[in-house]
Amino acid sequence: MFTNLEHLGLAVQDLAAATTLYTALLGTPPYKQEHVASEGVDTVFFRVGGSKIELLAGTTPESAITKYLSKKGEGIHHVAFEVQDIYAEMARLRAEGFTLLNEEPKRGADNKLVCFVHPKSAAGVLVELCQEIVGEAPGL
Repeated sequence: MFTNLEHLGLAVQDLAAATTLYTALLGTPPYKQEHVASEGVDTVFFRVGGSKIELLAGTTPESAITKYLSKKGEGIHHVAFEVQDIYAEMARLRAEGFTLLNEEPKRGADNKLVCFVHPKSAAGVLVELCQEIVGEAPGL
């Protein structure tokens, strides 16, 4: 079950400039900056009420964010929803006919297990499922 809009992911070319821009826009500094080597991205997170804004910049030419930016430019990259049980939600979505980009959840930024729903099965929107990691996540 989806429990909350967790964050909006924004693809940016220049993470430092975007961080300065969003700090001024939101009137608050980011609470976290993180490098996710497995995805080839650097991220910056801002809290906005009960949700978050995640700025993402690619760090390698093979990064999904780098490829996204070269095709579509800066802007909204994905919408992320918090789920209570990512494994159950993945099974439910598969049964409903959605195409998932991950066979198993993987470790993402901000201490989350994540899985993505292919945009072609979600009206052109990349959807991320997020579950907080408590203790040590199985298989990670």
